[in-house]
Parts: sequence; structure tokens; C-alpha cells
Amino acid sequence: MTTSVHSGGSITRRPPRPAQGGSALMESLRGIAAADTAANDALRENANVDGQSSMGAMLRYGTESAKHLNLSEIIAPEYAAAHRLGDIHIHDLDFYTLTTTCCQISLTDLFRGGFSTGHGHLREPQSIGSYAALACIAIQSNQNDQHGGQAIPNFDVDMAPGVRRTLESRFLENADTAARLLGVEPVAVYPPHVVLEPSAAQLRDERAYLRGLLGERADLEALHARIRERSVRETERLTYQAMEAFIANLNTMNSRAGAQTPFSSINYGTDVSPEARMVVRQLLLATEAGLGNGETAIFPIQIFRVQKGVNLDPGDPNHDLLQLACRVTAGRLFPNFSFQDAPFNRVHHVPGRPETEIAYMGCRTRVMANVHDPDRAVTHGRGNLSFTTINLPRLAIEADGDVDCFLCTLDERIQLVIGQLMERFTIQAGKRVRNFPFLMGQGVWIDSERLGGQDRVREVLKHGTLSVGFIGLAEAVHALIGEHHGQSQRAWDLAYSIVVRMRWRMNQAAERTGLNFSLLATPAEGLAGRFVRMDQRLHGIIPGVTDKEYYTNSFHIPVGFDIGLADKIAKEAPFHALTNAGHITYVEIDGDPSKNVGAIEQIVRFMAGSGIGYGAINHPVDHDPVCGYTGVIDDRCPGCGRAERRRPFDRIRRITGYLVGTLERFNDAKRAEVRDRVTHAL
Repeated sequence: MTTSVHSGGSITRRPPRPAQGGSALMESLRGIAAADTAANDALRENANVDGQSSMGAMLRYGTESAKHLNLSEIIAPEYAAAHRLGDIHIHDLDFYTLTTTCCQISLTDLFRGGFSTGHGHLREPQSIGSYAALACIAIQSNQNDQHGGQAIPNFDVDMAPGVRRTLESRFLENADTAARLLGVEPVAVYPPHVVLEPSAAQLRDERAYLRGLLGERADLEALHARIRERSVRETERLTYQAMEAFIANLNTMNSRAGAQTPFSSINYGTDVSPEARMVVRQLLLATEAGLGNGETAIFPIQIFRVQKGVNLDPGDPNHDLLQLACRVTAGRLFPNFSFQDAPFNRVHHVPGRPETEIAYMGCRTRVMANVHDPDRAVTHGRGNLSFTTINLPRLAIEADGDVDCFLCTLDERIQLVIGQLMERFTIQAGKRVRNFPFLMGQGVWIDSERLGGQDRVREVLKHGTLSVGFIGLAEAVHALIGEHHGQSQRAWDLAYSIVVRMRWRMNQAAERTGLNFSLLATPAEGLAGRFVRMDQRLHGIIPGVTDKEYYTNSFHIPVGFDIGLADKIAKEAPFHALTNAGHITYVEIDGDPSKNVGAIEQIVRFMAGSGIGYGAINHPVDHDPVCGYTGVIDDRCPGCGRAERRRPFDRIRRITGYLVGTLERFNDAKRAEVRDRVTHAL
């Protein structure tokens, strides 16, 4: 028997459709059992999972079984067939009946009054160390209620109170220590409000507190200065340790299905308060220092917000932090950079409301506009519900050079995907709060705090996004007119018109349904090779289209095309405004950029002026696990001189938005893409 989905979200049985057969599933499971990771792309579908480990393999068993069940019995036949044939790709197919993709967590809201993970209540944090520890717990707890990534949209804002509380605690402790050393009996005195950069009135309050504690003394002012200086120094050290632990935890907690560290992202850079600045500075310094043996941290994905008047230009209050961010990304590949002044980002920002600042999640996901409730166009508590990608090159190949035919079939394919996303939404909407004990039960998702455990989540999920993605724009245009959009203005104009049409269809769907349909520049990992392999079997090797092991991600200029850095950014920038569900532009540079940090800042400034929303700079980062050297390593380590024989060097490279410490975890398509990448001259 198979199933159908009713509007209430319930799933009922229906007569079985012709089976693709358990044989395909068993073949897949046998492959997992017998194959070595290096020979099995299924075990390397996600480079964040160690498919060689027992839990990684067990995760793949469950994943493949769930996919088979969903395609055979849950998903409507027309959608299942489109996925099987490679016309579309339903992402996270194994979670089709279970959960949503990702969420932007407001730690400030979550920490207020404390929270529970289901095994006891955690009190509201009182120090920067506990703030950082509970941030990790929040990320890992929410990760197990969703199949995608977890993001903190305002990490600096959320952590700043932890610095204030730590400083106040250290000040009071040091004052008590001074009293004991001076032989003064401490008395109960109302404590002052201690901040990093106090006003004259706040300094008077601190001295009044010390006077009440220590009595009238000639050296009171000097004692005050020493206590304050020591307290600030200790707070800075504790903040560094907290950020160091935060990074270490997010790289070592294999807490998702026993095989994955949480796919985490944090956004920061625009809070100009002294406490937030301390958080960001110490976070960047801890990132620069690396993990225990100097390794580059893979998580969290760090996104530094760039904004004119805040940090972009010399004289801006956080410009020093932008410069430090450029130095750190030159050595560690993080942070990436988001651009608040891009017109499509700036339009949402309300000064004084951090939740209206654009945040990006993971590979590129962006959630901001809210058709369901325009007054709640915020980041906090919102995320993507699901996304499905269209195979553009196949449509173009089958159009045989007829652009009108291509556009017509593209419209049909978009409508198909909209229907499939609505089917999946109906299933998700039928879930109850108890199915998401942390995401909904702890009020992480917007408005979920108003619901009871047995309530369905339909209404609150309407704040999320349903996204149609695309892959292979470059190959599609090449199939239609013989060149891709990096090669001529004619090709670029066609590429742009295709994406304009897709965005128009998304706007229509949002208007018609009242749901947040949006267009995604797909981050393809396993998919990059899946589509092209299927199209090679159907249509053979077509130069410029199916002649590689992968399709180019989203609207990107092909990675092997020789193009200058400025030209690449300029050609990709207009597509950012169209892809409101997420986008990114990468540039590749060679050599060791840590020796020319000014060039990194120059690239960031050019990105800021070009109108892109999100950008990252790729370059080689190698690491010798024996001596700890990090930098560019050819055949021999510059640190200790050893050759790469028994113990290989770590080759840190970015794959689909996040870093991977060894190329062995890349699937075949992504290995080929890394091989083909060329650098972009400044």
C-alpha cells in the first residue's frame, strides 16, 4: 500500500504504485556495507559526515531506506518520477515526512529565564563562559529537530551581556579581595553597574561602592583604577577562553545522529558596544590561533557583516574589527563577508533592531522578507522549510537551441516544483509541537511559544520559506547559444533573463498562496555530479555542457574559466538581487594571502561596492599535523621540512560553503571541481 497526504497533514494508505523495487534499495545498502568510502559516492554525499565510521555508515543505511520509502510510498508519483529521472532534485529527501531545514536562533530570547533540552532546566547564564557553553547546547539541541543548519543571526549582540556580567563579577570579586588584603571587614553595599567604557557618573558610582566597602582612603582612586584594570584584563582573558571553547565544542560535538558535528553559522560585526567588540575580537583571535594543534576550525561558518558607517571605512567604530577579520580570513578562510548595504538587504534594515539586519546561514541561505506577515520581516526564529532544485542544463539540451521552448518547459518545471513544495509543506504543517521538542517546545521558532504540545504547527511554519533552486545556469546558456554568461554580453543577458523569469514565478506563487516562495542559488554537493551523470547517459558528452564531472553551481561563472576577479564579481552581482532565498560569490586567489592582508581588504571593499549580498575568498590552506605548521605547503612542509609520505598533510578547501580538512571526504564531482578551479587575478 502507498500513502497520500491530506490537507491537515495526515498521511493515509493508498494502493501501491508500480514499484521501482526493493532491489534498488538493497543494491544501495549492499554498496554501503561492502564499499570503502573512497570508492562509494553515497558515503561521501555530505563531506561533513565521516562515511567510514560505523555511525556514519548507519546514518547512510537510514538515509537510503527513508529515501526509498518516501519516493515509493509518500511523494506523489509525478514528483517522485521527476526526482528519479533527474528533472528535479528534492533535497533532504530522507527527512521528507519529518522536519524542516534550518533556523536562525535568537540566543537572547532563548536564554531569558533559562531553557530546557528535555533532561533538566538550564538556568539563565551569568558569565561569558556559560553564555558560550549554552550557545553550543542550543545549536546542537536545535540541530536534532531539523535536517539543515543552525544559525545565530546576531552573535555579537547575544554574547555581549555575558561580557558585562563577567566584568561585573570580576570587579566585585577583586573589590572583595582588596578588602581582605587591606584587613577591612566587607560590608553589604549595593553593587554598581560595571561596564567596559563607563561614563563619568558610572565611575562615580563605582568609587562610591568602593568607598562604602573599603572606607574613606587617600589611595581610593588608585585602588579603583587597579581594580578596574585587573577586572577588564581578566574579562578579556575569560572572553577569549569562552570563544576558544565555543569553537572547539562546535568542531568536536558529533551530536547529530552520532556522525555529524552541528552545521553551524554565526553572524557578527555591526554591534559597536564595547562588550560586543570584545566578543568579536576574541572570537577572531581564537579562530586565528586554530584548534589544539593549530588546525583550521571547520565550524562554525563565520560571517562578518560589512556596513558603511559601522566598519567599512577608516574612522568607522568597528573598522579595526573588519581589518582583523580580513587578516584572519587570509589565514583561516573564515570569516566570510555579508554586505548590509546591498540594496536588497538594506531595504529591510530598521536602525536599532538587530533582527532586521540580514543574516546568512551556512552555504548561503537567506530568510528575511515575510509575505505571510510583512510586519514580521525579521531573522529571529525563522528559517527555510524545504527546497528543491531544477536541472537547467537538461531543459536547455532538450530545447535544442530554441530559447522560447526552453522558457516554456522551465515554466512547467517551476509549477511542478511549486506543487511538490506545497505537498511537503502540508506534511510538515501537520506535525505537532511535541514533534519538535526544542525548536517549537522551547519557543525557538517564531510564535511557537504561543502553542501547546498537542497543537499543530501549520500557522507558525508559514513564517518560513519554500525555495525553488537551480543549478547549471552556465551550462544551460551554453547549450542554448554555444557560450556561457562569462564569455559574452549576449550570453549574460540570456542568463539574467532566465533568472529574472524564475524570480517572477516565485513572486507569483508567494502572492497566490500567501507563503514565502523564494528563489535559491542552489548549493549543490552530491547533486552537482548526480545531474550531469544522468544527462551524460541520456545525451552523451556535449562540449561545454556535459563534458565535466559536475554542473556549475547556481549562477556562478564556471570555475575553470579564466576571468579577472573584478569581472567575476561584477558579472555575478546582479544575480544576488534575484535570488532572495540565498546566494554567494566566491573568488579564488593563489599564494599565501596572509602576507598581503591589504589585498583581502581591497577585495572585500570591491565586493561591498558591487552590490553582492554575500561573498567569500578561497585560497589554499594546508596544515602539517606533525609540526602544526599552517600555510601553503607544496611537497615539503616549510615548518619542519618533512615530506608528505606516511602522514599526509591536511588540505583545507571549501566545498559548497563549508570547509573540509581532507579532499578524501569530497565526492568525485567536487574533487573534479576543485581540480578545475582557476585563480582570479586582482
